[in-house]
Amino acid sequence: MHAIRNDGPGLYGPVMNSASANASGSWPEQLTGAFEILLDRPLASFDADAVYATFFGGELINELGFTRDAAWLAPAALSGAEPVVWACPIFDLEEPLPEFDASRSVFEFDKAGLPPEFETDLAAASFTGRLVLGADLAPLLARHDLTATDLGATWTVCYPRLPSDGTLFDAMRVATALGTGPETLLPFEVDAAEEWREKLAAVTSPELFAHLSFFCTEGEEGLMYLGTERTGGDLLAAEGCTLIANWEEGQSQVEFAVVQLGELMTGPHRT
Repeated sequence: MHAIRNDGPGLYGPVMNSASANASGSWPEQLTGAFEILLDRPLASFDADAVYATFFGGELINELGFTRDAAWLAPAALSGAEPVVWACPIFDLEEPLPEFDASRSVFEFDKAGLPPEFETDLAAASFTGRLVLGADLAPLLARHDLTATDLGATWTVCYPRLPSDGTLFDAMRVATALGTGPETLLPFEVDAAEEWREKLAAVTSPELFAHLSFFCTEGEEGLMYLGTERTGGDLLAAEGCTLIANWEEGQSQVEFAVVQLGELMTGPHRT
């Protein structure tokens, strides 16, 4: 993995339903059971009307400069018609390459040095301060060249979002790099932390168990599952968002965070 370098019962009690214990169940049933083990509560106990998203973070994407890559500004990307593909196999496998939804990712602009005419348009498009969703930024490109000298270094994608359908199930699915069927399971060969080996024992599919073990390690050869904890503080908490699940690599190179979005992050576009 590019970014992985070697340098008891919860509120609702233990989850032990047929989906988590039966490898012969349908793929959605198997994943539902697995996600309920990770979350330590049924998916149905979460707000079904809320919108959930998975954000990607960590030092690697910033160190390599991809959060300022011009690919984020492509019209097809900002409209949501095409994903932004990062040619960085973070799992040390040829596939899958990370894909992002630029239209629903969050862009941030510098606090000073913006041309006044752009500052005015940005204020109208932003959902707060200097934060703006990609889809709301798109109309501004007809009037402003964000690759120009006076604007090219003023923006960054501070919260890259992975494509998902807004449900908690799908946010958990993309956060754990799972596709739409068992053929998308990745050939991980790392051990889960001891506490998670016991909890994941209910996942009786050996392949799914091995895949999820990568997301429940001590952080040296995989990702640590931290639940609702995050070393970088609350993710977009000021915007009414709630952290649901969080994974981090031991050296802070990679992070996946599942978040229940606040109203400003899901409302109608401003421009």
